[in-house]
Amino acid sequence: MSVNEPIFLKPVFQERIWGGEKLNTQFGYDIPFKQTGEAWVISAHPNGQNVIENGRLSGKTLKEVWENEGYLFNKGSDTKEEYPLLVKLLDAADNLSVQVHPDDQFAREVEGVPYGKTECWYVVSAEENAELILGHHAKNEQELKDMIYSGEWDKLLRRVKVKAGDFVYVPSGTIHAIGKGIVILETQQSSDITYRVYDYERTDSDGNKRELHLDQSIKVTTVPHHDYAVKSTEKAFGDLVQKKLVEEHYFKVYHWQLDGHASLHLENDFLQVSVLEGEAVMSIEGTDYSIKKNKHFILPNGVKEYTLKGKAEFIVSHV
Repeated sequence: MSVNEPIFLKPVFQERIWGGEKLNTQFGYDIPFKQTGEAWVISAHPNGQNVIENGRLSGKTLKEVWENEGYLFNKGSDTKEEYPLLVKLLDAADNLSVQVHPDDQFAREVEGVPYGKTECWYVVSAEENAELILGHHAKNEQELKDMIYSGEWDKLLRRVKVKAGDFVYVPSGTIHAIGKGIVILETQQSSDITYRVYDYERTDSDGNKRELHLDQSIKVTTVPHHDYAVKSTEKAFGDLVQKKLVEEHYFKVYHWQLDGHASLHLENDFLQVSVLEGEAVMSIEGTDYSIKKNKHFILPNGVKEYTLKGKAEFIVSHV
């Protein structure tokens, strides 16, 4: 039985020491914590599984549907591969820890999980002079090790100012941190492995510092750091302007700006869609679906053609 309608997903919220309340004030979510750092909005990961909100799949988790109805994603019945991507909204009311993620090989061999973590960020909003940590200044592994163990953070870490609308690609092996005052939409591999390099000597409510993972961090960090040139390209579909943000091994990510009407074809196995601003009507085979800011959904393989009408901004992605 095919599904030819969008699969809407209920966010899973995560409390974080650095989180805040912007997922409520900017997106209107009824957040469960005063320090809500993350909304996992498209996820089949065990640490935060979305439940489907509509249609005949209502009440099932995305993981269940991926495993039992893989044809919706054009997934072969013989593969045991896990759902490949994860999309989050993050509210950094304070600086995130400086961290790094492993690649697939290290994740499989050392952590026993299928995916490492390459990710990318679309900056939804940023306070004045907000900045990220992206990369480092060490010339070789010994220098990296020396600066980490001697705590020469100002010398080691590379800082980059950002503003709303910026896009950042963060491959595995990149030392990074989202800075205070930034809200991002993150598209990543479906992985929750983080090696913490530095955490500003912070303590939790019980006075304990969070664990660092210095040995693992040094092993997986790319040295020397080099920036990845992201070349964006634009294409119009009626009144929708599509800007390709990144195209690489794990995912393709696009920014869509709709102001009017557009007719589209689903050219991929499935499409992940997050509505950042505005509202629109999606029509599929004569049925209309209202979509608006803070909604996240998947267009499954059963959808071939659809139209959009309205004024809205989206981030979309696929494998």
